[in-house]
Amino acid sequence: MSPPRRRDRESLVRPYLITGGRAHPTRNTLDLTTLIQATRHADPGLLSPEQRRTLRLCSGGSLSIAEIAAHLELPASVTRVIVADLVDQGHLATLSTEWQQHGPDRELLQEVLDGLRALR
Repeated sequence: MSPPRRRDRESLVRPYLITGGRAHPTRNTLDLTTLIQATRHADPGLLSPEQRRTLRLCSGGSLSIAEIAAHLELPASVTRVIVADLVDQGHLATLSTEWQQHGPDRELLQEVLDGLRALR
């Protein structure tokens, strides 16, 4: 019998262990499209393996929470907790998107609504 693959071994770690038992991030401003970027290098000895991988992923440029979750092969909720911790520690920063700065474009939303009504 062959040894378990890396992904199979990692799935043995429960998400609540990765987040220290927390189910919610410290900040509610992180959604799946929030862009994240590394701000500085941290001492890898002080970070969890998931935090180190997240920092490595974000050091090459900005990634969304959804992209980070896909690379880590973790649920988005767990990834949000990891990212929020790293933002709180100053290792990561969020980048504002047009939507977050100015809110939805009312004209665009009206066009979408009109288009949906036309489908009836």
